[in-house]
Amino acid sequence: MQLYQTQTLKIYNSLTGQKETFKPIDEGYVGMYVCGPTVYSNVHLGNVRTFMSFDMIFRYLRHLGYKVRYVRNITDAGHLENDADLGEDKITKKARLEQIEPMEVVQRYTVDFHNILNTFNFLPPSIEPTATGHIIEQIELINTIIENGFAYEVNGSVYFDVHKFNETNEYGKLSKRKLEDLIHNTRELDGQSDKKNPQDFALWKKAEPQHIMRWPSPWSDGFPGWHLECTAMSTKYLGDQFDIHGGGMDLKFPHHECEIAQNEAAKGKSPVNYWMHANMLQLNGQRMSKSTGNTVNPDELLSGNNSFFSKAYSPSVIRFFNAQSSYRSVLDLTDDGLLASEKGFYRLMDAINLMASLKSSKTSSIDVKAWKQKCYDAMNDDFNSPILIAHLFEACKYINQIKEGSETISEEDLNMLKETMNSFAFDVLGLVNSAKNETGTDKLAGAVDVLIKLRQEARANKDFALSDKIRDKLAEVGIQLKDGKDGTTFSIN
Repeated sequence: MQLYQTQTLKIYNSLTGQKETFKPIDEGYVGMYVCGPTVYSNVHLGNVRTFMSFDMIFRYLRHLGYKVRYVRNITDAGHLENDADLGEDKITKKARLEQIEPMEVVQRYTVDFHNILNTFNFLPPSIEPTATGHIIEQIELINTIIENGFAYEVNGSVYFDVHKFNETNEYGKLSKRKLEDLIHNTRELDGQSDKKNPQDFALWKKAEPQHIMRWPSPWSDGFPGWHLECTAMSTKYLGDQFDIHGGGMDLKFPHHECEIAQNEAAKGKSPVNYWMHANMLQLNGQRMSKSTGNTVNPDELLSGNNSFFSKAYSPSVIRFFNAQSSYRSVLDLTDDGLLASEKGFYRLMDAINLMASLKSSKTSSIDVKAWKQKCYDAMNDDFNSPILIAHLFEACKYINQIKEGSETISEEDLNMLKETMNSFAFDVLGLVNSAKNETGTDKLAGAVDVLIKLRQEARANKDFALSDKIRDKLAEVGIQLKDGKDGTTFSIN
């Protein structure tokens, strides 16, 4: 029996605004699509936060025993500046400024994207399709929408007719916007566009002579609209209807709204059962912005080469910091917050490492089974990782008490505790036991062991001043010594 058969998972559905019991279309299988990056620049931390949240969700679904097909696209064409239908393609503009081929831009920043995500211990998606690799599918989709009467061609460009669509469907149901309000708040185009109405959006754009990226189509040499690629690729690999569609909160309107409209216009059905949106990342209480300088990229955060933070932070500390907030909450990235998360992360790692030396008893004074279910209850409540972490810290307390002898645990419960702690910390949260892998503390451990032995010699010689000095100096640099009946151990705070 798989875990999903005994655990009831609830997901907050952005479409209905409620938590709903998760029931996949096909039992045991999950289809999940997440909007990927437009690869015209280095991936920023806001993107990383979104993808990190869905990596955790992907991990938990797999942990429950689901066979998950996770599709995350690469946008390498069609995304115009300011997410509009006018202006220059972001990738083409970058290529023109740097005097290189657009696909050189795509390659450079796709590699950067993968390198950053690998650094943060992301699992790769099942399929990672590109917009340029699915031009034929997008053209076929446009033809179907035109045939169904929801799109029109003007001067080589094709636009989705939002007003026509809204006669029989509801445009704006995801973002809770009414077309009447959008009309009232939209300026007239003053002849700058071939659209019938300002709310219409491009399915295909005729390429201007200077536009480098172009493909032949029944209407013109041009390129697909930004919204179209996700509809074409998600339905190709997951079917006309699938379980979960995710992305950043900023994509809810217009991108995801347009995806729904395109699918309903082409297929006659809503494409997704559960819409999920990760909230934004702030820096020191303010929106991240290149124009104001209130921004830091992942490499700068990892290296400490920035003016916002007091030190470098490891990838797992940053993952742990992210997991201490719900994916639906605004997360404020601060030095104090990261320092606190670093202490918490090492506290968790210390407890996990300590489990190997625990000795079992005949009986348990702790209800490990009930604690284990509380961990599942937290993640089953819309992937509530902050509550999960609170329960993991509860286990850290138990582990230390067992080590000290004030609590007992049976062999069966000890195995359950080890398995559960490792599963949630490493398999679900995606942390790495970085005492050795990320911070180089394997060498540090050897140095601290030498100091511990010197301290033991000082105590044996009744040189308590030196003994206390060694302990205090280590504490000043964040290394806490713990004296127990089995000797002295240390933790990094």
